[in-house]
Amino acid sequence: MTLEKQLIQKTYYKMFINEHEDMHPIRVLGEVFQEEAKQDLPDLSTIRFAQGEVYFHHKDFETAIFKWENIINELEPWAKKNTGDAYYELGLLSAAEDIYCAIASEDPTLKTEVALKLFSLYIERGKVEAAVSTIKKTIVANPDYPNVTEIARNFFEERQDWENAVELAVTEAKRTDSLEWFEILNTYIKKGVTKHHAPSYFSQALILLFTLDKRKFEELVSSLWDSYKNEESYFTWLSEINHLLLNLELSRNENWSELSRLHKEHYFSLIEGRYFIKVLQDFIPDLLTNWFRLADDSNVVVASAAVLSWNELFPASISMSIVSEAEKLISLTETDMDELNECLLLLDSIMSWAKKHDMGENNHIKWFVRQLVDFDTQHLFITGLSGTGKSTFVNTVLGEDLQDSPTSSMVMFKHAPSLEITEITDREVTSLPEFADFQERMDRRRNALESIIEFNQPNGFLQENKVAFIDTPGLKGNPHYDRYEVLKNLHVADSVLFVLDANAPFTEKEQMALKQIQELAPDIPVHFLLSKMDTIVGEREALRIFDETRVSIHSYLPDARVFAFSSQYEGGQQQELTAFIHSIKKTRNIEDKRLAKLLYFIRTTIASLLQKRIDVENQLVESIRWNEEMLMKLNGAVNQLKDTEVQKTQTIAKSFRAIKETIEKDLSDSVRKMLQECSSLIKEDSNFSKIHLELNDEMNRKIQAYLEQTVMPKFYRSLQEWIEHGKEELEQSQEFLNEMGDGFNHMYGEERLKLECDFKVLDDWRRDTDRMTSRFQLESINILLRRTPAQFLLKSAGKLFGALSQNKAMLFNKYKAFVENEDYSEAIAAVNKQFFQPFELFEKSLERDITLFFRSPLNVLNDSVEEAREGIQTNQEMLNKMNTNPEMFRDPLTLFDVRLRQFEWMTIAGKGMQTIY
Repeated sequence: MTLEKQLIQKTYYKMFINEHEDMHPIRVLGEVFQEEAKQDLPDLSTIRFAQGEVYFHHKDFETAIFKWENIINELEPWAKKNTGDAYYELGLLSAAEDIYCAIASEDPTLKTEVALKLFSLYIERGKVEAAVSTIKKTIVANPDYPNVTEIARNFFEERQDWENAVELAVTEAKRTDSLEWFEILNTYIKKGVTKHHAPSYFSQALILLFTLDKRKFEELVSSLWDSYKNEESYFTWLSEINHLLLNLELSRNENWSELSRLHKEHYFSLIEGRYFIKVLQDFIPDLLTNWFRLADDSNVVVASAAVLSWNELFPASISMSIVSEAEKLISLTETDMDELNECLLLLDSIMSWAKKHDMGENNHIKWFVRQLVDFDTQHLFITGLSGTGKSTFVNTVLGEDLQDSPTSSMVMFKHAPSLEITEITDREVTSLPEFADFQERMDRRRNALESIIEFNQPNGFLQENKVAFIDTPGLKGNPHYDRYEVLKNLHVADSVLFVLDANAPFTEKEQMALKQIQELAPDIPVHFLLSKMDTIVGEREALRIFDETRVSIHSYLPDARVFAFSSQYEGGQQQELTAFIHSIKKTRNIEDKRLAKLLYFIRTTIASLLQKRIDVENQLVESIRWNEEMLMKLNGAVNQLKDTEVQKTQTIAKSFRAIKETIEKDLSDSVRKMLQECSSLIKEDSNFSKIHLELNDEMNRKIQAYLEQTVMPKFYRSLQEWIEHGKEELEQSQEFLNEMGDGFNHMYGEERLKLECDFKVLDDWRRDTDRMTSRFQLESINILLRRTPAQFLLKSAGKLFGALSQNKAMLFNKYKAFVENEDYSEAIAAVNKQFFQPFELFEKSLERDITLFFRSPLNVLNDSVEEAREGIQTNQEMLNKMNTNPEMFRDPLTLFDVRLRQFEWMTIAGKGMQTIY
């Protein structure tokens, strides 16, 4: 055992007891101490050091400390370290720390041992930062010291200090070239604890690992790629790893299957439409270059196609040597790619993107695709000028009158186990449950060409011949655009059956239409059906017309077939028609032809979506302008309505007030006269001590009778007339609002605004006026018992004279004169106050009632104002977004075009073709 190990393990004492193994070490060392002490220059430090070790092992730490404190030779630093160990074992950690920190030595072993003890001490004392700092300094100073890196790794992992754990793994991997440390690093990466490190942090380690073990290199790159793919640093990683790979000697022969898979997977995820091209073009060229360099056999064709398609979009972005090699490889290498599936996946990606970005459901395209992948059915596109007998032919062949009027939409008749009729527009798919619904759709003319009707039902002819009829609206001779709207769906067909009228076959207009068909779809064969043959008189004439027509057709289309058809359907003709259908069916290479059509639809879809973006922008501009105009008109309507409400409130309230004031004036005059006339009730023999009470009661009775029998009926009649007048005023307002609503609905193009007022207010008025004029109970009024001076004197005089019973004539005259000449203003005011109180409350409620009358239309208009305002804001925000980021729409579609071009490159793989530009 070396001296260092003895010092570390505290077994230095064994040097003194090798010959005395049967004796206790304390005794042996004691005897050695005594012998050494007898020397002239004794060296007792060494023996004391050994004695301290023995006491330490026997846990006599205080004695061990005593021994080690008296060491003055070269063992002194170790003795101090051992002293610290003894204090540590005694639990005196602070003292131990002071001793450890005071040790000064250049011995790397001692320094490392002291550092490890301090490390353990700091952990025990909870000084984590000090422990981390100590172990990291120890590794820097003496990384090869036994177990020091293992101790550090365990410490970091236990504390989940992944920052330092990763740093340790990377540092040691680069320092030692040890695959074990690379494996440890890989476990950290898979745990997801490295994703916050910059990708460049691992570059040097990756370069080193590439030289050590290429398979381990591929594993580590794969782990890092997976860890960064959902992080903000993903693009930084892509740039870093591709720059690194460009500088490595990669060979396709080394079978980089995992790296090839990663490049393929992430390349396609990058170009699926989520990112802008300005973001991608910085690193896609390097990504494709590296993929091409390391692509395995299963990916070399797709990698080559990706290089070529990207190079078409950004010429010179990829090295020409790589592009040339890709062209060479793709022309010589065959692929077993499922072309149809790849094509459908691309189309599905486009449709999903379009839906996500509010570009419509694109149900037409989806319907076309379903027809194209139905390889068991041939699609016969039936067209011709209007009035040539197309619908008659379809009805006759299918055995029932499916159409009793000219076709307005494109209709596909197809065999199915049960009847199922569906209308397809770009926006929605609608089931038509009844045949009557189908007829109603066929009778519709507005926007009819926007619909496709799929008519599925059991049909023996269609089933036997495995064919579907696509009937179209009749072509107009002119203009060109109308014909295009009918023929724009031509590519769904496998063959075209052009219907001619035998009475005027193959006219100049038909030749013009035929020319347009050939321009739109030159690869789709066109055949002809000569209809209405039963209208030709004589078999010889019919044969002549047929032969001449066929010759004329063949001068344009030599391979076209012509079938003479009569609506007088006979069994023989059915057999001939079946034979004709079979003769024009093209089943050879149908998969390749349908695939070509799918590619056509993808390309036209991309183009249409690009145009749709422009259309959307124009629609937004128009919508903003329209909403601004509507907002101005709606605000004007709101102000008009409020003005009308104020005017009607004033008119109706003024009318009511006039009636009330008239009644009030009549009542005042009549009551005053009635009370004055009560003087006739005073007689000379009246009991003047009570006459004022009797008169007061009688006056109240007369007023009550007058109010009930005269005033209230008259008031009731006046109020009924007022209600009728109010009704006329309110009906005028409703008429005005109806005209306003019709005007707005005309501008909206739909019945959106219903400006209906609440006429229940009239019922409320009738009920309230009936209640107020049906009964009134006057509370007794002190007419002659009030405290006016005249009344007081008269009342007092009555009592006085009554008591004295003299001079009744004078009192009679006084009383009579008073009653006849009294003004009764206070009494009349009291009567009016009682009688008119409910009418005054009713008058005050008129403004509220009329407000309620207009509330609903006002709310409708205000809602429309808010809707227009929100429409302006929403559309303006969207327009600003589109104008600020035009690439938001353009770039994804451009990338879809790249994918399409890539797919087209792949379709020629192994066919020796150098280019398909």
